[in-house]
Amino acid sequence: METTQHGTSGTTRLPLPASRAQAALTSARRCVVLFGALGCVALAGVAAVAGTGHPVNTFMWVRAVLLPLVALVVHRTAAAAARGSHRAFDRLRTLSAVLPVAIVGVDLIPGVCPPWYAAAQTVCVLPVAAVAYLTRRPALRAAFPAPGKG
Repeated sequence: METTQHGTSGTTRLPLPASRAQAALTSARRCVVLFGALGCVALAGVAAVAGTGHPVNTFMWVRAVLLPLVALVVHRTAAAAARGSHRAFDRLRTLSAVLPVAIVGVDLIPGVCPPWYAAAQTVCVLPVAAVAYLTRRPALRAAFPAPGKG
């Protein structure tokens, strides 16, 4: 696959065919939108729990606010990958692998958050795990070969 340089940022853009690679990136973007929507639902849940007088700690508020914002950043990264940015694709692969582990891992630390919140956060990052899977499939590996291999 032929690569070209654009601008001075050093971002390599690959011409992506309207094929399985584009379909996989479209699915990945939809998963990120779902991640953001679930994050908003989790934020509303935290607000509802706090509104009923139950304890909600600072960690829960910060995490509930940050995850929808993180979804926006990941979505922009997925959109750039869909336009052919190899750099954005690498970032998307990395973020989609790290986010679920980091989010669930922190939630499992005893005393950080109640079990219901850890479960809600786990459900929120399931679509991100799907993105990690999609970005490692053959169609996208072929569309974005490792540097020096394509």
